[in-house]
Amino acid sequence: MSFDAASLKILEALQDNAEISNADLAESVGLSPSPCWRRVADMKAQGVFKGTVLLVDPLKLGLAVNVFVHVSLQQQDKQSLEVFISAVQARPEVMECYLMTGEADFLLRVVIEDLPRYQEFMLEVLTQIPGVSSIRSSFALNQVKYTTALPVKHLERQNEKTK
Repeated sequence: MSFDAASLKILEALQDNAEISNADLAESVGLSPSPCWRRVADMKAQGVFKGTVLLVDPLKLGLAVNVFVHVSLQQQDKQSLEVFISAVQARPEVMECYLMTGEADFLLRVVIEDLPRYQEFMLEVLTQIPGVSSIRSSFALNQVKYTTALPVKHLERQNEKTK
């Protein structure tokens, strides 16, 4: 799918505020409401948007601890990977999980109430997953940057190259 300047503005605006009205969106990107609505509908139909969510402040919910967890498995065979993936997908504390290259097989981001709860999670959940050989935890002291908005500027550069 190719994105022109107006479509890129729509993507940026919707990533910033998914609740913006179509009229306000159209005005902010320099389109009239009907073409703006059609572009949004086309992007939805083509699967550009995965969904709409509301971002919640974790501190307001008492979730004060952000932990980055490096997990290594005894073996990296298909079954071991699937067992681990299935186990962490079932855990609401695990906000993100990535299969990695390098020293650890997986990198998890865990959001939890406090250190005793994290210790419980580590001992009662992570260490109980078959095949886990090591766990290294790093605690975030301060969140310096957090965004869910994907960068779209590279698409502008691609458009310029194809002209």
